[in-house]
Amino acid sequence: MKKIVFGIVLCAAAVASAYIGPEQIAASPDGKALYVTGASGACVFAVDAVTGAVLSRMELDGCQPSGVTVNRSNGDVYITASDATGNGRIFRFQRDGKRVAAVKQGHQPMSPLVSTDGKTLWVANRFDNSVAALDVATLAVQGTCRASREPVGLALGAGGRFLFAANHLPDCPATNAVVAAAVSVIDTATKAVRTVLLPNGSTGVRGIASSPDGKFVFVTHTFGRYQLPTTQLERGWMNTAGLSVLNGETGDYVNTVLLDDVDLGAANPWGVTVSADSKLLAVNHAGTREVSVIDLPALIDRLTKAARNERVTEVTHAATDVPNDLSFLVNIRRRYRLPGDGPRGIAMVGKSVYSAVYFADFVSRLDLNEGIPQAKEFQLGPKVDLSKDRVRRGEMLWNDGAMCFQQWQSCASCHPDGRSDSLNWDLLNDGIGNPKQSKSLIYCQFTPPTMVTGIRPTMQACNRAGYVHIQFVMRPEEDGLCLDAYVESLRPVPSPFLVDGKLSAAAERGRAIFNGKAGCAMCHSPDAKGPKGEALFTDKQLHDTGLGTGNEKGRRFDTTGLAECWRTAPYLYDGRSRTIEEMLTRDNPQDTHGMTQKLTPEEVKDLAEYVKSL
Repeated sequence: MKKIVFGIVLCAAAVASAYIGPEQIAASPDGKALYVTGASGACVFAVDAVTGAVLSRMELDGCQPSGVTVNRSNGDVYITASDATGNGRIFRFQRDGKRVAAVKQGHQPMSPLVSTDGKTLWVANRFDNSVAALDVATLAVQGTCRASREPVGLALGAGGRFLFAANHLPDCPATNAVVAAAVSVIDTATKAVRTVLLPNGSTGVRGIASSPDGKFVFVTHTFGRYQLPTTQLERGWMNTAGLSVLNGETGDYVNTVLLDDVDLGAANPWGVTVSADSKLLAVNHAGTREVSVIDLPALIDRLTKAARNERVTEVTHAATDVPNDLSFLVNIRRRYRLPGDGPRGIAMVGKSVYSAVYFADFVSRLDLNEGIPQAKEFQLGPKVDLSKDRVRRGEMLWNDGAMCFQQWQSCASCHPDGRSDSLNWDLLNDGIGNPKQSKSLIYCQFTPPTMVTGIRPTMQACNRAGYVHIQFVMRPEEDGLCLDAYVESLRPVPSPFLVDGKLSAAAERGRAIFNGKAGCAMCHSPDAKGPKGEALFTDKQLHDTGLGTGNEKGRRFDTTGLAECWRTAPYLYDGRSRTIEEMLTRDNPQDTHGMTQKLTPEEVKDLAEYVKSL
């Protein structure tokens, strides 16, 4: 049976059995409809905000959506998406569901946002490290600004003067005194950009939102206490959940509030939003299946008192105390349990909080007007049963902080998307006092041994050791098998340095240097392949490259595979090199890690271009 809604033909079997993966959500200007991205389903749903009925399904030519927004002036819907190669698309639909335009844009564009004057569509190009300004009508690019590293979210400050771009990962050597992700603050008139660092250890940034008047901007992120040895989890010893606050009028950093409780973490905060009346702020905790609802005026009042060095709690007597105060939100925040796994994107309409629940394929609605709010489910497709799908269940477990001791972290806290958080951690598998980079897990099942020092024989052993030594729990073997299946399913994103999917002329020259005079191929062999021809670029051996320092001097390190190397900065076992170029020159003074000291600057540039194209 078919029906026509908003001019689109819908079929009862349209969703089929594939996962939808609701991830981002936006409300229409009148609050009657919700637009929900299906990150796994290559579509966007329009959903009735009261009944949960699916009004329409916008198809995206097989592209995976990453963001959605609505133009308040005319109701047009803008969607960012990417095809299988990572090439970006911007789709524009009218409010009746008719597609108006679709254009190419960037590498994995995200977080579309219409400017205050309604003339510009801002888009974060995650892997181009840029923010683009497009004409809302034609989608023609008007200009581009540089961001820090992997911008994943955008918000406008007061009057639209500043655009805030939240960057996913730190962009600095891991050996710096401060290692933190940043917010790029863009002057929308002059396009000048400045970088505002979040607190030391901030990484895995996921969400950003501004108050309706634009006076405050809120950023959600993991807050890693990486300078401590990983001997315990209590009181946020390793990871806490951060909500950073910026001044939307000046662009300045204000402070960072912890979203956890003293003995109960709130792992992996994701979406954040503010109610239209500015009274409530809500944050989804993707790792613990919860939403925090905070009294916003009370929060601002406490931050203002702390800034004046007034006593706020037993812990906070000054602004510098706030980022370490697990009691700061006591009595002004409530945590509500949500159904399903992985609440990510969030929106508020009146007193209703809507969450896109990624692993359950539904939207949850929490009505705060109810005496004891109970979330309702708006199903977007067939009910999800992960019991027979080890890959999808493994992805869920990877992001599940609820099974960790006191819910402080998940595997994704240090390995977001199965990659690295760019921090050095002092894990106890090879002693204490020797922190090292967390690694990307791309193709690690084919390149044993694992860990930087090869301390674990296989990826499977790593996953099980992670439960015991990082999450401080014991889990059934079936969970381990699911984690294995998820890690084995990871595939590299095509490099933004490729040109139409091929090496550039510079990268071709770099390949010759890689295989020839630099000697890189001696250990990073291009002939090393996985069972299906996956390019591994490793001899699977441990080598003393002469780069160990302190008590690591003379130590042998694993030959890291180079797949998706463009995404894995900083480089070397301790992350001392911010760029490939630094690793090849400054940080290889004795030619013990390839013969690069006699390369010309042009040859170094070409070699780096090749490595970043892998």
